Amino acid sequence: MLTGQQIAAADLDGWTLLLSFGQGGLETRIHTESFSQGLRLVESIGQAAEALGHDAELVLRPFQVDVRLASRDGGGVTETDVTLARQVADIVAAAGAELECGSLTRIELGLDTPAYDKIAPFWAAVLDSEHVIGTADWGDVGNPRTGLPMIWFQTTDARSTQRAWHPHVWVDPGQVRPRIDAALAAGGTLVSDQGAPSAWILSDPDGNHIYLCTWQPGVTSLCDSQYRPGGTNWTNRSGR
Repeated sequence: MLTGQQIAAADLDGWTLLLSFGQGGLETRIHTESFSQGLRLVESIGQAAEALGHDAELVLRPFQVDVRLASRDGGGVTETDVTLARQVADIVAAAGAELECGSLTRIELGLDTPAYDKIAPFWAAVLDSEHVIGTADWGDVGNPRTGLPMIWFQTTDARSTQRAWHPHVWVDPGQVRPRIDAALAAGGTLVSDQGAPSAWILSDPDGNHIYLCTWQPGVTSLCDSQYRPGGTNWTNRSGR
């Protein structure tokens, strides 16, 4: 698996590394002139992936195609994904379309609870998803086939009555400053930047928190456990 730094060194213009359902993947957004152009691009990208013995996650909309590349068996990004990303860029350029990654976002929903093992089966059932135990401090519920965000649970003090949702929003590192500035201009506050460049915590005017996350510093391959309690990139919402 490639690290974030190795992927950045590949200099893939218009691509970014985002976390989704526990693993990192290369992502880009192709802006098209029509649905038919997007359909042709999907077919060409699919053929390029098959020629490499690989696959790609493709989402076709009337004026855009979203592409995600990751090696499912390996659990992250490999050299094959980088090779396919370069081929996708060539296909897009030849079609006269454009690709970019600044508008891309992935989101996870965090929930604080004293005993997530008691409520996780409920959420797995109602969302038609799977419950995956991480540690005694956190666990996940999700299914990438449903298109819904993954929910992860953080264990809190059993005496606490607080149940707080805190979304984790994944963006390209170049989008962090503009989004923080926009949030502050909209009345929000920066709770903590101690987790930078991995994570920043923002609050809306009512005190609801949200994490803004990136793949940086990227010294290892990207996975969700790094951003969970006890992980190398974990940032406590208290700011401590």
